[in-house]
This record gives sequence, structure tokens and C-alpha cells, in this order.
Amino acid sequence: MQSKKLIVCIIGILIIGQFIFSCSKSTNDVKKIAVVISTLNNPWFVVLGETAKQRAVELGYEAIIFDSQNNSSKETEHFDNIIASGFKAILFNPTDAKGSVANVKAAKEAGIPVFCMDREIDATDMAVSQILSDNYSGCILLGQYFVERLNGKGTYVELLGLVGDNNTWNRSKGFHSVVDNYPDLKMAAQQTGEFDRNKAMEVMESMLQAHPDIDAVFCGNDAMAMGAYQAVHAAGKDDEIMIFGFDGAADVVDAIREGKIVATGMQFPKTMAKTAAEYADRYIKGERDFNHKVPVAVELVTQENVDKYVAYGKAD
Repeated sequence: MQSKKLIVCIIGILIIGQFIFSCSKSTNDVKKIAVVISTLNNPWFVVLGETAKQRAVELGYEAIIFDSQNNSSKETEHFDNIIASGFKAILFNPTDAKGSVANVKAAKEAGIPVFCMDREIDATDMAVSQILSDNYSGCILLGQYFVERLNGKGTYVELLGLVGDNNTWNRSKGFHSVVDNYPDLKMAAQQTGEFDRNKAMEVMESMLQAHPDIDAVFCGNDAMAMGAYQAVHAAGKDDEIMIFGFDGAADVVDAIREGKIVATGMQFPKTMAKTAAEYADRYIKGERDFNHKVPVAVELVTQENVDKYVAYGKAD
């Protein structure tokens, strides 16, 4: 009798052990994808990161978002942890075009593919693919509309984004490739607002004190456009100064509808994020043939067509 009880106990222990082993094995078999975002202090990047994570999960991966807080050192810490923790791919929104190259190189040397989203790095052989908004062409459209609304003459200021981000300069260059052809359009000042709403508001306040008679402001993203609007509104110049943004953020789409902001360039972060996740999945499964740069078109949103758009995309 005792031997039978012993056998039953042993069988029970074996079954429990097999169950624990199976659970552990299934957990370990789940591949992990890292989503490294420059900052989550901006709704645009929250959408980019959450969409990338969601698509990776839909494809069967565990996905974790890392916030670099616009800090290159923190970004490096994230990469060190990711490389040490067995992640299979990185969906990456860099903090700095030049400074982030070393992190992508470290991941590549560790055998972890990197797919850049929205922002690029200054290297052609490190990331597997870079899925980017066509910022230059998008700002050509904005520049053309800017000229049209100002009738080719007037004084304006420009709020730049982060000086280490290629998007900042691609947008500015696209805009100026059009506007600089009109000698009666004068730029009174150009200063960074660091892609930040509060910083842009402070800078715009100073610009208004130095240049009270400007006609327009071109902003390198929508967060800065909203900061500029706050400063312009506080100065009682809503009807005197036209504001132009870039991104397609919810509050700016609403502000265009309400007549507070003139126009923005609509980016499609969900498209970029989903593409990056799908490329990573295909790479993990063995594919190696990817375009190094994948441009995503930007569309002009104005008061005339705003009803066709919602935050970060087109209306259904």
C-alpha cells in the first residue's frame, strides 16, 4: 500500500514538474522586441511607441517601450540593457542623428537588428532600415502654402526643433527652398524651441518683444506651434500672426478647424511604427532584403481640407 502511495506521489511530482517546465519553456520561447523612443513627453512619440508595441504584440512578440527622455546617455543605457537581455530586434526613434550611431553599431555587433522610425541616424550601414517621413517634401508643400497665404510678402520668424535631429534641418531646408525665392518675405529671427511646447512659448514671447510686427511663424513641429499660439494669444495678436506647424497632432488639427492655426504637415506615425514592427518580424524569420530608407509621404492640412483628417492620419 505504501509503495502504491509512493508511486502516486512520484507521478504527481513528475506531472507538476513537467507543467512547470512547460510553462517556463513557453515563457522563454516568447521573443522580445524593444521599442526605444526619444521622449514620451510628446503625444506624437507616444503614438509612435504605442503603435509599434501593439503591432509587435499582434505579431506574437513581447514588446517593451524604453523612454530616452531626449537624453543620449539614457538612450545608451537602454541599449546596454537591451543587448544584455536577449531582445531580438529594436524599433528605434533616435535622440540624435550622430550621437545615436554608436548605439545602433553596438546592437548590430551583438546581432540585434535595428529599425529606425521617424528619425534617422547619420550612417548608411548600421540600421537595417529607416522608415521616415518625407520631411523635406512635406515642408515644400507648407512653404508653398505659406507664400500663398502671405501673398509673397511680410516678416516672419522660425522655431526650429532639436539642432541635433536631421528632421529639424530637413523641414527647415524644405521650407526655405520655397520661401527664400521671395525677396519680400523676410525672416526676422530663427531660434530653437527644441520641439517642446513650453520652450517654444518662452522663445515666442521673447521673439514678440523683439519683433512685435511679424506676420507669421513657421514651427518645426506641432508642439511648438501650440506653444507659439499660446504666446501669440497672450499678446492679443491672434488676428495678426499666422501660425504654421508640422506633425498632425490632435490639438493642432482641432486648432486648424477652429481657425487658430493656419496649416500643418500631416505625418503618419502609425504607418511608420507598423512598418518597422513588420520589418523586424520578417527579419527575425530570416528575410534580409530591405530598403535602407523608406519614405512616408506628408500631406498638407489646411482649414479647407481639415475635415478629411484626424490626429496623425486621415479620417475614416
